[in-house]
Amino acid sequence: MGTNRSKKTRDNEIKLVNYFFIILTKNYQKIQQFRNKIYRLLGPAKDATFELMDAVLLTRKAYSFAELSLSPVFRRKWCSLYEALDDCRLNRKKLSRLYLQEIPKNKRIILAGDHTPWPRTEAATLKDRTYEHGAKVISGKPVTLGHGYSTLAYIPEEQGSWALPLLHERITSFETPITRAVFQLKQVSKQLKVRPLTLWDSEYGCAKFLNLTAGINADLLIRIRPNRCVFGKPKKEEKNQMGRPKIHGHKMKLSDSATWSVPVDSIEIDDPIWGTVEIQRWSEFHFTGSAERPMEIILIQRTGKGLSKRAAKPMWLAWIGEEKLSLKELWKLYLRRFAIEHWNRFAKQRLHWTLPKLGTTKKGQRWSDLMPILTWQLWLAREIIEDNPLPWQKPQSCEKLTPGRIAQSFSGVLATIGTPAKSPKPRGKSPGWLAGKKRNKKPRYPVVKKTVTRKKKEKKTEKEAD
Repeated sequence: MGTNRSKKTRDNEIKLVNYFFIILTKNYQKIQQFRNKIYRLLGPAKDATFELMDAVLLTRKAYSFAELSLSPVFRRKWCSLYEALDDCRLNRKKLSRLYLQEIPKNKRIILAGDHTPWPRTEAATLKDRTYEHGAKVISGKPVTLGHGYSTLAYIPEEQGSWALPLLHERITSFETPITRAVFQLKQVSKQLKVRPLTLWDSEYGCAKFLNLTAGINADLLIRIRPNRCVFGKPKKEEKNQMGRPKIHGHKMKLSDSATWSVPVDSIEIDDPIWGTVEIQRWSEFHFTGSAERPMEIILIQRTGKGLSKRAAKPMWLAWIGEEKLSLKELWKLYLRRFAIEHWNRFAKQRLHWTLPKLGTTKKGQRWSDLMPILTWQLWLAREIIEDNPLPWQKPQSCEKLTPGRIAQSFSGVLATIGTPAKSPKPRGKSPGWLAGKKRNKKPRYPVVKKTVTRKKKEKKTEKEAD
């Protein structure tokens, strides 16, 4: 009996090992195929550009853009870094289609949008710089000079810091973050077969954003600033009443609880992380300029003792969608939006997005187009990565590995799957700058200040006043 059992256990162990080996090889093949497809879409200078991406993934800290050429996976000279950004041509539409193929079809698609700056305060020769909201304070205000970038990302997990960008584009001086985000949402929603649910910050909680997204097949969950005013549905008027029918009903000032009407729904949740949370809902409300876009107003308020002023501040949300979701589900869905904030910090600190001081906007956009590619490679490698923590870091389980921890162990994956980039060929010495050729100074460009054009109120004449 003992020999039969031992044979059965050995057979089961062998089957289990073979099963995990097959899964592991499939995951390796999956990321290898993804890298090969990316390699074909890079266009000219694809070999140098691909090695640049691998150098970014393996370089934990760099003090200059040229320092990335010291990585062992970059087999070219440091000047090839800049030549790669000069020559490569990435097709963002084809890249976004490739990203969407990796999204599982049996799950609800959650998208999040955000706007983040690339500070370039001292780049006087860089064109199209604008005033952007930044962490550093300039002349008493949190404003910086540089370029703003709009990001639309897929949020794959309910908890964690993973956000997978689908589009990461520069906002020009004649655009606003709202118009660029609407354009990105249109492009992505056309390629999706399922209606996505999108999450937005308070920057997009206005009538303009709601009006521009009226024809887009997507649900919206937007944060609203607490100083906003919303209006209810007007009451039914009498038949013989003269004049234009009313558009706005009861005025509800979010910062004044005396103006609040009776909520249609309210619950209280005891959460192990957030404590006691009270959630209320009002339906059939709208902004002043978007009366045709009714929305549900959600109030999320943490209660309890020992809360700081910041933690006790209420959070207002607006829901516009085909389904009527529960209050707890809406709250949990919006918490997933903060993953894109983690990605902004991860791109700037670990992927070295704001490290290079590039001289043109086109080079900056080409370099920014590489950030989603790098993030998706890390996401596809998460199932085959073994955690390799530093001596002062705590080990993490495979299910909770962050993008930074996967990038820390990505060298083992590259050693296994290799690179599709071809080795460099010697081309001789460059002739350099011709003797006697004049060096012209680069033109200086002023900083563009975006202004809001508002309609002026017409002054009444004396006859009209009488």
